[in-house]
Amino acid sequence: MCPGSYDPVTVGHVDVVERAAALFDEVVVAILHNPAKAGTFTVDERMAYVRAALAHVPNVRVEAFGGRLIVDVCRELDVHVLVKGLRGGTDFAYELPMALMNRHLTGLETLFLPGDPRFEHVSSSLVREVARYGGDVTGLVADDVRDALRARLGG
Repeated sequence: MCPGSYDPVTVGHVDVVERAAALFDEVVVAILHNPAKAGTFTVDERMAYVRAALAHVPNVRVEAFGGRLIVDVCRELDVHVLVKGLRGGTDFAYELPMALMNRHLTGLETLFLPGDPRFEHVSSSLVREVARYGGDVTGLVADDVRDALRARLGG
């Protein structure tokens, strides 16, 4: 499973999911959301953008989950490994305690994949910020996502 908010899905996300799909028979892209918080895109929009971005990868399925622990979702789906992309040391420092807690709770393992260095600067939050102020995010997200960000954020 590759969990995340995917708000929006970026080229970095696609890179990690494609590589995970080469390692496993099936990869579930789990779009996690907090029902009490509004994202830039609705959950249905995020699912559609992720499906479009990964349509070329046959062993990927996209599902959404809100207000639950990831370990409970994994138990329900019989998932035994989380795959997390890391852009650098800051990501590792953030992700390691969660990985250890997940293993403590249920034995769920986390596989860290180093992200492609070309995308080290790409994050959903930074893409949103750049788009909000009119910056060009071409090449960081799919063109349909870029256009939707411009329309939604007014950049």
